[in-house]
Amino acid sequence: MPNLLSIIHSDGWKFISIFAAVAFILAMINPNLGWVGAVLTVWCMYFFRNPTRTVPLREGLIVSPADGIVCLIVTAVPPAEFELGDAPRTRVSIFLNVFDVHVNRVPVAGTVHNVIYHEGQFLNASFDKASEKNERNTVIVDTITGERVAFAQIAGLIARRIRCDIAPQETVETGQVFGLIRFGSRMDVYLPEGAEPLVVEGQRMIAGETVLHDMNNQEPARRGIKR
Repeated sequence: MPNLLSIIHSDGWKFISIFAAVAFILAMINPNLGWVGAVLTVWCMYFFRNPTRTVPLREGLIVSPADGIVCLIVTAVPPAEFELGDAPRTRVSIFLNVFDVHVNRVPVAGTVHNVIYHEGQFLNASFDKASEKNERNTVIVDTITGERVAFAQIAGLIARRIRCDIAPQETVETGQVFGLIRFGSRMDVYLPEGAEPLVVEGQRMIAGETVLHDMNNQEPARRGIKR
């Protein structure tokens, strides 16, 4: 069984400590307030959890970089700074609420071409315009087959910090943990030109496990229905 240090992201311990200290102070003032503080401390630990994932390793697979719900699948021209050209690409947007795992994973193996930070607003991350208006950090990866895939960590309404632990020219593996967004956010993935997604809007994603696209498969875009 993994120990507590391995299942909590390192970025979370300072917040857990703060929550615990406040809970202790509240308990000294009023036991009922102390229980409220204890519940919030447990939630903080839950928020920063970093569970082990089983990553599919077959060449050509692009997996989800985040837990959450697919809120949008659209065709869009990537921002110019992404260096992906002028051709429209399929963009899969994944919304993370405050109860989702917020540790982010690399969706495809390759070499980091660039990491681009863009200052912006903190609109609701479920809005389509959040892709262009919100604060974001974009990673562009060149795959071993020559494709270029971009994925963006996007701050949300209450998210105020994006952490990215990879740099240009770094070699990355599919499913590798590379960062985190606090608290509630969104991840956008720009698939290769002409690629069709293997997921649908409303589908729940598991970071590092759910396959967004198979570059070796010509399957058309999937359709889905809620039942």
